[in-house]
Amino acid sequence: MHPTRLSEKAKSGFAEAALYDAHRPSYPPDAVASLLVAAGVAGVVGASLIDLAAGTGKLTELLAARHEQFNIVAVEPHEGMREQLVRKTLEHVTATDGLSTSIPADSESVDAVFAAQAFHWFANEGSLMEIHRVLKPGGVLGMIWNVEDYNSPRSYPTTSSWESKIRDHLFSLDDIIDDHEPRFRHDKWRNVFENQVSSTPITAAFVGGTNSLFSLPLGQEKLKWTVWLEKETLWKRLRTLSHVAVLEGENLKDTRRLFDDALSGADVERNEQGAIAVHGATVLAWTSKIPT
Repeated sequence: MHPTRLSEKAKSGFAEAALYDAHRPSYPPDAVASLLVAAGVAGVVGASLIDLAAGTGKLTELLAARHEQFNIVAVEPHEGMREQLVRKTLEHVTATDGLSTSIPADSESVDAVFAAQAFHWFANEGSLMEIHRVLKPGGVLGMIWNVEDYNSPRSYPTTSSWESKIRDHLFSLDDIIDDHEPRFRHDKWRNVFENQVSSTPITAAFVGGTNSLFSLPLGQEKLKWTVWLEKETLWKRLRTLSHVAVLEGENLKDTRRLFDDALSGADVERNEQGAIAVHGATVLAWTSKIPT
């Protein structure tokens, strides 16, 4: 069964769209440039793009500012997030309602589909089928995430103990607030590609090929970075995470206490202005449509 509406956890977790837009980071220009090259649209004037689950337009802004003058449809089902995007009045951008399973675009009409900070929410077969439908033959699905160490998968190393402590707490919230929505840190989004039904050579001889929709292995790249944030700015960024944004009462107080305690540790690196070194990476992944 595939989602036909926006998750209730996403609705509530992203309710403060203005705060999300103010405190979530943009994407490094080098990372975006690499993703556009991988998607085959770098330098292609007027290429047709979809920014799927565009949110407040963090990636949309960067795509719209490119010299190629892409034609961009920004699809965002969360009304508050979409309103923030519309207010930016970006050129060559149409913002519209829609879901990963019902994209408002004609079949084989799009050069590339991008999902920024979002694909983990809809990493299911129905979404792959719909993305496959709208892409032109050979078109590319490109994914990008900003991943702070404190909100990364457990398989990722952390640079400091304070980031590790916060990450452990974020994982514990899954049970504390009964929130088991798929997040990037759960590192399960790849499964939908790996689970594509591919025929064995013997089966292919009888049924005529493969049922896979997208190419494997996925193209992948990771660009590490460090940003310096004042403590309260870092707290506000943490609060934009959907499973933290919904906290209230004792759960919120406990999270703030842990945050304060973690940032009082000896390995918290600060600059001359007292800003804290926050470590992370921008993660890129891409795959091309297999014609059916």
